[in-house]
Amino acid sequence: MKQDTCTNEDENDELPPFAAVYAWVRRIPPGRVMTYGQISRLIGERLSAQGVGWALRASIRQADGLPWHRVVNARGGVSTGRLSLHLAAEQRARLEGEGVVFRADGTVDLSEYGWQPEV
Repeated sequence: MKQDTCTNEDENDELPPFAAVYAWVRRIPPGRVMTYGQISRLIGERLSAQGVGWALRASIRQADGLPWHRVVNARGGVSTGRLSLHLAAEQRARLEGEGVVFRADGTVDLSEYGWQPEV
């Protein structure tokens, strides 16, 4: 995964878990992705990878512009299909609109599109 410098990561320790998830998701650059597990580790595992998914599911209904679509599963796949096929198609379309290319198996190459902030 490509690395970028990211500052103020200690601020996430003071935020409630869902807010810490949202703070990291807002930092993901367009055309890049992170995994649920990465975000879990970045917030000190105060939520599991599944808990990160719950936080993002709650955010989808809000109109605050959170780029929830930039979070994928550990294989680089879209997991929102478990919630709704419409959401899965929307997530894929948003990522493709940012230049992310999906492989034939429906996953993205995390070594190419994964974002690893330098902490």
